[in-house]
Amino acid sequence: MPNDLPSLNGRSSTENTHGNLFSVVAGLLLMFMAILAGGAAWRESVTIDEVAHIGAAVSYFQKLDLRLNEEHPPLPKVLAALPLVLRGTHADYSHISWTVSEKFFPAYVGQWVFGEWLLTKWNNPLTTLAWARLPMLLLMLGLGWVLYAYARRLGGNWGGLLCLSIYVSTPAFLTFGPLVHTDLAVTLFSLLTLWSFAETWQNPSPKNTMIFALSLAGALLSKFTAGILFFAFVAFALSTRWRAVPGQAIGKPEARAWRRLRWRATLQGILWAALTVYLFYFIFSLNQSSDVLYRLGHGSAAVPLRRLLMPPWLYLRGVLWVLITGSRPTFILGHAYPHGVWFYFPVLFALKSSLGFLGLLALSLALALRQKRRDEGNSPAIPTELTIHWRVL
Repeated sequence: MPNDLPSLNGRSSTENTHGNLFSVVAGLLLMFMAILAGGAAWRESVTIDEVAHIGAAVSYFQKLDLRLNEEHPPLPKVLAALPLVLRGTHADYSHISWTVSEKFFPAYVGQWVFGEWLLTKWNNPLTTLAWARLPMLLLMLGLGWVLYAYARRLGGNWGGLLCLSIYVSTPAFLTFGPLVHTDLAVTLFSLLTLWSFAETWQNPSPKNTMIFALSLAGALLSKFTAGILFFAFVAFALSTRWRAVPGQAIGKPEARAWRRLRWRATLQGILWAALTVYLFYFIFSLNQSSDVLYRLGHGSAAVPLRRLLMPPWLYLRGVLWVLITGSRPTFILGHAYPHGVWFYFPVLFALKSSLGFLGLLALSLALALRQKRRDEGNSPAIPTELTIHWRVL
Protein backbone atom coordinates (compact mmCIF):
# COMPACT_ATOMS: atom_id res chain seq x y z
CA MET A 1 0.00 0.00 0.00
CA PRO A 2 1.23 3.55 -0.64
CA ASN A 3 2.83 5.37 2.28
CA ASP A 4 1.12 8.71 1.67
CA LEU A 5 -2.46 7.69 2.51
CA PRO A 6 -4.20 10.37 4.60
CA SER A 7 -4.42 9.69 8.32
CA LEU A 8 -7.10 10.77 10.77
CA ASN A 9 -5.58 14.26 11.13
CA GLY A 10 -5.67 14.87 7.37
CA ARG A 11 -1.92 14.47 6.84
CA SER A 12 -0.16 11.64 5.07
CA SER A 13 1.71 9.07 7.12
CA THR A 14 4.98 10.39 5.66
CA GLU A 15 4.18 13.93 6.83
CA ASN A 16 3.28 12.66 10.29
CA THR A 17 6.52 10.68 10.50
CA HIS A 18 8.58 13.71 9.48
CA GLY A 19 6.66 15.90 11.92
CA ASN A 20 7.27 13.44 14.74
CA LEU A 21 10.98 13.34 13.96
CA PHE A 22 11.18 17.12 14.11
CA SER A 23 9.30 17.09 17.42
CA VAL A 24 11.80 14.58 18.82
CA VAL A 25 14.67 16.83 17.75
CA ALA A 26 12.88 19.78 19.36
CA GLY A 27 12.54 17.81 22.57
CA LEU A 28 16.26 17.00 22.52
CA LEU A 29 17.10 20.67 22.00
CA LEU A 30 14.95 21.63 24.98
CA MET A 31 16.59 18.90 27.05
CA PHE A 32 19.96 20.34 26.08
CA MET A 33 18.74 23.77 27.18
CA ALA A 34 17.45 22.38 30.47
CA ILE A 35 20.84 20.85 31.25
CA LEU A 36 22.76 24.04 30.44
CA ALA A 37 20.37 26.51 32.07
CA GLY A 38 19.59 24.24 35.00
CA GLY A 39 23.26 23.63 35.68
CA ALA A 40 23.96 27.35 35.57
CA ALA A 41 21.00 28.12 37.84
CA TRP A 42 22.21 25.57 40.38
CA ARG A 43 25.54 27.39 40.67
CA GLU A 44 24.48 31.02 40.28
CA SER A 45 24.19 33.06 43.46
CA VAL A 46 20.90 34.76 44.26
CA THR A 47 20.13 38.06 42.50
CA ILE A 48 18.84 41.07 44.40
CA ASP A 49 15.43 40.83 42.73
CA GLU A 50 15.13 37.16 43.68
CA VAL A 51 15.67 38.03 47.34
CA ALA A 52 12.53 40.17 47.30
CA HIS A 53 10.53 37.93 44.96
CA ILE A 54 11.05 34.65 46.81
CA GLY A 55 10.35 36.05 50.26
CA ALA A 56 7.24 37.86 49.04
CA ALA A 57 6.00 34.78 47.17
CA VAL A 58 6.14 32.54 50.22
CA SER A 59 4.22 35.13 52.26
CA TYR A 60 1.50 35.27 49.58
CA PHE A 61 0.69 31.62 50.19
CA GLN A 62 1.23 31.46 53.92
CA LYS A 63 -0.46 34.74 54.88
CA LEU A 64 -2.70 35.60 51.89
CA ASP A 65 -1.19 39.07 52.07
CA LEU A 66 0.32 40.98 49.13
CA ARG A 67 2.08 43.69 51.12
CA LEU A 68 5.56 42.75 49.88
CA ASN A 69 6.81 43.50 46.36
CA GLU A 70 3.63 45.21 45.19
CA GLU A 71 5.54 46.77 42.30
CA HIS A 72 5.30 43.46 40.43
CA PRO A 73 2.19 41.32 39.84
CA PRO A 74 2.18 38.06 41.80
CA LEU A 75 1.79 35.22 39.26
CA PRO A 76 5.48 34.39 38.50
CA LYS A 77 6.33 34.66 42.19
CA VAL A 78 3.39 32.45 43.15
CA LEU A 79 4.56 29.79 40.67
CA ALA A 80 8.08 29.96 42.10
CA ALA A 81 6.75 29.59 45.66
CA LEU A 82 4.67 26.47 44.96
CA PRO A 83 7.46 23.92 45.62
CA LEU A 84 8.71 25.97 48.58
CA VAL A 85 5.33 25.98 50.29
CA LEU A 86 4.83 22.27 49.59
CA ARG A 87 8.22 21.58 51.18
CA GLY A 88 7.27 23.56 54.28
CA THR A 89 9.55 26.57 53.88
CA HIS A 90 9.64 28.50 57.15
CA ALA A 91 9.12 32.24 57.62
CA ASP A 92 8.98 34.18 60.89
CA TYR A 93 6.10 36.66 60.67
CA SER A 94 6.96 38.20 64.02
CA HIS A 95 10.16 39.57 62.47
CA ILE A 96 10.34 43.35 62.22
CA SER A 97 10.75 43.24 58.43
CA TRP A 98 7.19 41.88 58.25
CA THR A 99 5.50 43.76 61.07
CA VAL A 100 6.58 47.22 59.87
CA SER A 101 5.63 46.55 56.24
CA GLU A 102 1.88 47.17 56.37
CA LYS A 103 2.25 50.40 54.37
CA PHE A 104 3.64 50.65 50.86
CA PHE A 105 6.95 52.46 51.39
CA PRO A 106 8.05 50.55 54.52
CA ALA A 107 7.17 47.34 52.65
CA TYR A 108 9.25 48.49 49.68
CA VAL A 109 12.28 48.57 51.97
CA GLY A 110 11.32 45.63 54.18
CA GLN A 111 10.86 43.13 51.35
CA TRP A 112 14.61 42.66 50.88
CA VAL A 113 15.24 42.20 54.58
CA PHE A 114 12.42 39.67 54.86
CA GLY A 115 13.62 37.82 51.75
CA GLU A 116 17.22 37.78 52.97
CA TRP A 117 16.22 36.22 56.28
CA LEU A 118 13.94 33.68 54.60
CA LEU A 119 16.70 32.58 52.24
CA THR A 120 19.74 32.64 54.50
CA LYS A 121 18.56 32.44 58.13
CA TRP A 122 15.28 30.55 58.36
CA ASN A 123 15.95 27.96 55.62
CA ASN A 124 18.76 26.26 53.73
CA PRO A 125 19.77 28.84 51.09
CA LEU A 126 20.98 26.34 48.47
CA THR A 127 17.91 24.11 48.37
CA THR A 128 15.46 26.99 48.83
CA LEU A 129 16.90 28.87 45.87
CA ALA A 130 17.07 25.73 43.72
CA TRP A 131 13.43 24.78 44.34
CA ALA A 132 12.27 28.35 43.69
CA ARG A 133 14.05 28.37 40.33
CA LEU A 134 12.62 25.04 39.20
CA PRO A 135 9.20 26.43 38.10
CA MET A 136 11.00 29.22 36.23
CA LEU A 137 13.08 26.60 34.42
CA LEU A 138 9.88 24.82 33.40
CA LEU A 139 8.38 28.11 32.19
CA MET A 140 11.49 28.69 30.10
CA LEU A 141 11.13 25.26 28.49
CA GLY A 142 7.42 25.89 27.96
CA LEU A 143 8.22 29.12 26.13
CA GLY A 144 10.63 27.19 23.93
CA TRP A 145 7.99 24.64 22.98
CA VAL A 146 5.43 27.38 22.25
CA LEU A 147 7.95 29.16 20.02
CA TYR A 148 8.63 25.91 18.17
CA ALA A 149 4.93 25.13 17.74
CA TYR A 150 4.01 28.59 16.45
CA ALA A 151 7.08 28.94 14.21
CA ARG A 152 6.37 25.49 12.81
CA ARG A 153 2.90 26.59 11.77
CA LEU A 154 4.24 29.76 10.19
CA GLY A 155 7.34 28.38 8.49
CA GLY A 156 7.07 24.60 8.46
CA ASN A 157 9.14 22.01 10.32
CA TRP A 158 12.48 23.56 9.45
CA GLY A 159 11.27 27.03 10.39
CA GLY A 160 10.15 25.81 13.79
CA LEU A 161 13.43 24.02 14.40
CA LEU A 162 15.45 27.06 13.34
CA CYS A 163 13.60 29.35 15.76
CA LEU A 164 13.96 26.85 18.59
CA SER A 165 17.68 26.40 17.87
CA ILE A 166 18.21 30.14 18.18
CA TYR A 167 16.19 30.26 21.40
CA VAL A 168 17.96 27.40 23.18
CA SER A 169 21.38 28.81 22.29
CA THR A 170 20.71 32.43 23.28
CA PRO A 171 22.93 33.31 26.27
CA ALA A 172 20.35 35.68 27.75
CA PHE A 173 17.74 32.92 28.07
CA LEU A 174 20.26 30.36 29.31
CA THR A 175 21.45 32.76 31.99
CA PHE A 176 18.32 34.59 33.10
CA GLY A 177 15.59 32.12 32.13
CA PRO A 178 15.56 30.04 35.36
CA LEU A 179 15.84 33.06 37.68
CA VAL A 180 12.83 34.10 39.75
CA HIS A 181 12.13 37.21 37.69
CA THR A 182 9.00 38.35 35.87
CA ASP A 183 10.39 38.86 32.36
CA LEU A 184 10.22 35.31 31.05
CA ALA A 185 6.69 34.76 32.37
CA VAL A 186 5.35 37.90 30.71
CA THR A 187 7.10 36.90 27.47
CA LEU A 188 5.41 33.50 27.47
CA PHE A 189 1.94 34.79 28.29
CA SER A 190 2.24 37.76 25.91
CA LEU A 191 3.09 35.42 23.04
CA LEU A 192 0.15 33.18 23.97
CA THR A 193 -2.08 36.26 24.17
CA LEU A 194 -1.15 37.58 20.74
CA TRP A 195 -1.54 34.18 19.10
CA SER A 196 -4.89 33.47 20.77
CA PHE A 197 -6.04 37.00 19.86
CA ALA A 198 -5.31 36.16 16.23
CA GLU A 199 -7.16 32.86 16.61
CA THR A 200 -10.13 34.75 18.04
CA TRP A 201 -10.25 37.14 15.10
CA GLN A 202 -9.96 34.26 12.69
CA ASN A 203 -12.66 32.24 14.45
CA PRO A 204 -14.44 34.06 17.33
CA SER A 205 -15.60 30.87 19.03
CA PRO A 206 -16.18 30.60 22.81
CA LYS A 207 -13.17 28.27 23.09
CA ASN A 208 -10.80 30.71 21.38
CA THR A 209 -12.21 33.58 23.40
CA MET A 210 -11.58 31.77 26.69
CA ILE A 211 -8.03 30.80 25.70
CA PHE A 212 -7.41 34.45 24.82
CA ALA A 213 -8.84 35.54 28.18
CA LEU A 214 -6.68 33.17 30.22
CA SER A 215 -3.54 34.08 28.25
CA LEU A 216 -4.20 37.80 28.71
CA ALA A 217 -4.84 37.29 32.42
CA GLY A 218 -1.52 35.46 32.70
CA ALA A 219 0.28 38.36 31.03
CA LEU A 220 -1.41 40.99 33.20
CA LEU A 221 -0.58 38.97 36.31
CA SER A 222 3.08 38.68 35.28
CA LYS A 223 4.12 42.27 34.64
CA PHE A 224 2.34 45.62 34.67
CA THR A 225 3.87 46.59 31.33
CA ALA A 226 1.72 43.87 29.72
CA GLY A 227 -0.81 46.66 29.22
CA ILE A 228 1.09 47.39 25.99
CA LEU A 229 -0.80 44.42 24.53
CA PHE A 230 -3.96 46.52 24.35
CA PHE A 231 -2.22 48.86 21.88
CA ALA A 232 -1.42 45.83 19.72
CA PHE A 233 -5.10 44.82 19.74
CA VAL A 234 -6.21 48.27 18.61
CA ALA A 235 -3.45 48.59 16.01
CA PHE A 236 -4.41 45.27 14.41
CA ALA A 237 -8.12 46.10 14.40
CA LEU A 238 -7.43 49.45 12.72
CA SER A 239 -5.21 47.76 10.13
CA THR A 240 -8.16 45.67 8.93
CA ARG A 241 -9.87 48.89 7.82
CA TRP A 242 -7.03 49.73 5.44
CA ARG A 243 -5.96 46.27 4.34
CA ALA A 244 -8.29 43.30 4.55
CA VAL A 245 -7.18 39.92 5.86
CA PRO A 246 -8.22 36.56 4.38
CA GLY A 247 -11.80 35.74 5.31
CA GLN A 248 -12.77 39.37 5.89
CA ALA A 249 -15.98 40.53 4.23
CA ILE A 250 -15.49 42.91 1.30
CA GLY A 251 -18.62 45.08 1.37
CA LYS A 252 -18.75 47.96 3.82
CA PRO A 253 -21.78 46.73 5.84
CA GLU A 254 -20.48 43.16 5.79
CA ALA A 255 -16.99 44.25 6.86
CA ARG A 256 -18.49 46.28 9.71
CA ALA A 257 -20.47 43.26 10.89
CA TRP A 258 -17.36 41.08 10.55
CA ARG A 259 -15.34 43.42 12.77
CA ARG A 260 -18.19 43.88 15.25
CA LEU A 261 -18.43 40.14 15.86
CA ARG A 262 -14.71 39.89 16.52
CA TRP A 263 -14.60 43.00 18.69
CA ARG A 264 -17.40 41.51 20.77
CA ALA A 265 -15.39 38.32 21.31
CA THR A 266 -12.29 40.37 22.13
CA LEU A 267 -14.12 42.47 24.71
CA GLN A 268 -15.59 39.33 26.25
CA GLY A 269 -12.08 37.92 26.53
CA ILE A 270 -10.81 41.12 28.13
CA LEU A 271 -13.66 41.08 30.66
CA TRP A 272 -12.95 37.45 31.57
CA ALA A 273 -9.27 38.29 31.90
CA ALA A 274 -10.07 41.24 34.17
CA LEU A 275 -12.27 39.00 36.32
CA THR A 276 -9.48 36.42 36.57
CA VAL A 277 -6.99 39.10 37.64
CA TYR A 278 -9.49 40.41 40.19
CA LEU A 279 -10.09 36.96 41.71
CA PHE A 280 -6.35 36.26 41.84
CA TYR A 281 -5.69 39.48 43.71
CA PHE A 282 -8.75 39.02 45.92
CA ILE A 283 -7.68 35.56 47.08
CA PHE A 284 -4.05 36.42 47.74
CA SER A 285 -4.90 39.69 49.52
CA LEU A 286 -7.68 38.22 51.65
CA ASN A 287 -5.87 38.80 54.94
CA GLN A 288 -4.18 42.05 53.96
CA SER A 289 -5.22 45.13 55.91
CA SER A 290 -7.64 47.39 54.02
CA ASP A 291 -6.88 50.40 56.23
CA VAL A 292 -5.41 52.16 53.20
CA LEU A 293 -9.06 52.68 52.14
CA TYR A 294 -10.02 54.12 55.53
CA ARG A 295 -11.77 57.07 53.88
CA LEU A 296 -14.59 54.72 52.93
CA GLY A 297 -15.39 54.30 56.62
CA HIS A 298 -15.11 51.69 59.34
CA GLY A 299 -18.71 50.52 59.70
CA SER A 300 -20.21 47.12 59.01
CA ALA A 301 -21.03 48.13 55.43
CA ALA A 302 -17.72 49.87 54.72
CA VAL A 303 -15.42 47.00 55.72
CA PRO A 304 -16.77 44.51 53.10
CA LEU A 305 -16.70 47.29 50.50
CA ARG A 306 -13.08 48.02 51.32
CA ARG A 307 -12.25 44.34 50.94
CA LEU A 308 -13.95 44.19 47.53
CA LEU A 309 -12.05 47.27 46.36
CA MET A 310 -8.64 46.06 47.51
CA PRO A 311 -7.79 44.09 44.31
CA PRO A 312 -8.26 47.03 41.90
CA TRP A 313 -6.54 49.35 44.39
CA LEU A 314 -3.49 47.08 44.66
CA TYR A 315 -3.25 46.55 40.91
CA LEU A 316 -3.68 50.20 39.97
CA ARG A 317 -1.20 51.28 42.64
CA GLY A 318 1.35 48.93 41.09
CA VAL A 319 0.67 50.35 37.63
CA LEU A 320 1.04 53.89 38.98
CA TRP A 321 4.35 52.99 40.60
CA VAL A 322 5.64 51.65 37.27
CA LEU A 323 4.60 54.86 35.50
CA ILE A 324 6.26 57.03 38.14
CA THR A 325 9.53 55.09 38.13
CA GLY A 326 9.51 54.23 34.43
CA SER A 327 12.09 56.80 33.36
CA ARG A 328 15.33 56.03 35.18
CA PRO A 329 18.92 57.30 34.92
CA THR A 330 20.67 55.54 32.05
CA PHE A 331 24.31 54.84 31.24
CA ILE A 332 24.90 53.59 27.72
CA LEU A 333 27.60 53.92 25.05
CA GLY A 334 29.86 55.75 27.50
CA HIS A 335 27.35 58.48 28.35
CA ALA A 336 25.13 59.04 31.39
CA TYR A 337 21.58 60.34 31.00
CA PRO A 338 19.29 61.50 33.85
CA HIS A 339 16.36 59.75 32.18
CA GLY A 340 15.52 56.89 29.85
CA VAL A 341 16.50 57.16 26.18
CA TRP A 342 14.62 55.84 23.16
CA PHE A 343 17.62 54.01 21.70
CA TYR A 344 18.37 52.00 24.85
CA PHE A 345 16.64 48.78 23.80
CA PRO A 346 17.72 48.85 20.11
CA VAL A 347 21.34 49.28 21.19
CA LEU A 348 21.05 46.58 23.86
CA PHE A 349 19.39 44.27 21.34
CA ALA A 350 22.29 44.70 18.92
CA LEU A 351 24.94 44.31 21.62
CA LYS A 352 23.38 41.38 23.49
CA SER A 353 22.25 39.33 20.48
CA SER A 354 24.67 36.82 19.01
CA LEU A 355 26.26 37.64 15.67
CA GLY A 356 24.75 34.51 14.16
CA PHE A 357 21.24 35.62 15.09
CA LEU A 358 21.78 39.12 13.69
CA GLY A 359 23.17 37.56 10.53
CA LEU A 360 20.09 35.36 10.16
CA LEU A 361 17.85 38.42 10.53
CA ALA A 362 19.71 40.23 7.76
CA LEU A 363 19.73 37.11 5.56
CA SER A 364 16.01 36.47 6.02
CA LEU A 365 15.20 40.08 5.11
CA ALA A 366 17.35 39.88 1.98
CA LEU A 367 15.77 36.57 0.92
CA ALA A 368 12.26 37.91 1.53
CA LEU A 369 12.92 40.97 -0.64
CA ARG A 370 14.44 38.81 -3.35
CA GLN A 371 11.48 36.42 -3.29
CA LYS A 372 9.02 39.29 -3.47
CA ARG A 373 10.83 40.88 -6.40
CA ARG A 374 11.14 37.59 -8.30
CA ASP A 375 7.56 36.34 -7.81
CA GLU A 376 5.90 39.77 -7.62
CA GLY A 377 4.09 38.71 -4.46
CA ASN A 378 2.42 35.67 -6.06
CA SER A 379 3.94 33.13 -3.65
CA PRO A 380 3.63 34.44 -0.09
CA ALA A 381 6.07 33.15 2.52
CA ILE A 382 3.36 32.89 5.18
CA PRO A 383 0.42 30.49 4.62
CA THR A 384 -2.79 32.34 3.78
CA GLU A 385 -4.65 30.84 6.74
CA LEU A 386 -2.04 32.35 9.09
CA THR A 387 -1.98 35.86 7.64
CA ILE A 388 -3.89 37.21 10.65
CA HIS A 389 -1.41 35.63 13.06
CA TRP A 390 1.57 37.09 11.21
CA ARG A 391 0.06 40.57 11.17
CA VAL A 392 -0.77 40.45 14.88
CA LEU A 393 2.75 39.31 15.76
